[in-house]
Amino acid sequence: MITVNSKLNGLNIFFNKLQKEIGGTLNVTPKEQFLEIDNKIGTGTIRSISLEDDISVLEFNITVNQDLQIDIDSNAGSHVNFIYCSKGKISQSFQNNTTTNTIETFQTSIISNIVSKKNTVTVFKGIETNTTIISVNTETKKGATSEINKALKTAFISNKKEDYIYLGSYNLKIAENIKQLKAIKNEGVVKALLTKGIVNLILGLEIEQHGKDISTTETPTTSLTKSEMELIKDLTEYVNNYPDMDHKINTLTRKIGLTAAKVQEGFKLMHGLTVCEYIRSVRLYKSEELIINTDLSISEIVYSLGFSSRSYFSKRFREKYNCSPRDYKKKSRLAISA
Repeated sequence: MITVNSKLNGLNIFFNKLQKEIGGTLNVTPKEQFLEIDNKIGTGTIRSISLEDDISVLEFNITVNQDLQIDIDSNAGSHVNFIYCSKGKISQSFQNNTTTNTIETFQTSIISNIVSKKNTVTVFKGIETNTTIISVNTETKKGATSEINKALKTAFISNKKEDYIYLGSYNLKIAENIKQLKAIKNEGVVKALLTKGIVNLILGLEIEQHGKDISTTETPTTSLTKSEMELIKDLTEYVNNYPDMDHKINTLTRKIGLTAAKVQEGFKLMHGLTVCEYIRSVRLYKSEELIINTDLSISEIVYSLGFSSRSYFSKRFREKYNCSPRDYKKKSRLAISA
């Protein structure tokens, strides 16, 4: 087992210690640290992002050949940590506590150190692990604590006498938003704004799931197993990658071996849409990209994305963007020329 002991709110020190223990190439910018490893210890990347309001994001996308234990020093009663695994699983424990908590794939979790000053997270050997930890410091040194920080302190720290951990239900929407967070290619202020927006959305989904879980005694919230959720996630990526294909529900169900009812349940859980609604949404999003970034005619776009007719496409496009495709194309051209 490899053990790294550091402070999560001192990310430069944390990454320097991490690199010393597991090797790899470390790239540092004012707001990000990025460690890439490909050695006998394992392969993958570990990234951190520092945001406004004393919010930090730590991403593990790695497979290690021996357990990686990370001991994180934390001031008691200050940080609220949201941990989510898009793939694989990790364990968590508090200092001087023999209880080990396992956070499974797609499971929501919220952790606050109330009395202990150390949090231990373990990445297991031989398991591809995609884990995101969002840490919110509710006691900023700047004297201008935001409403988010205050609300989180009230909900998950104030009036608590012992270390707090909430292991919640499974949530596929968070996995989709984490995928979007990792896919951001922009730089500068655009990247900062997109990152902040998605991280706030993930926090909102975590807190929303927590509220749902504590307000109901019904379990589970879905009949889908974790392996079935993985299949729904894979099917979503398939639709995203091939929006032009004729995606009929019976073809999609055969592809992953689930019933139509389970596929519909999975898409409603992950996207809040039926399968057909989601396919249409993906095609409309792609059509907007093509209108802005290519010289394809509207008719060419319609048939390249599998819409049944130009009139149907125009109707759906207007519903989504409150503008006809032709007018949208004209306005985008004017914006570019300006």
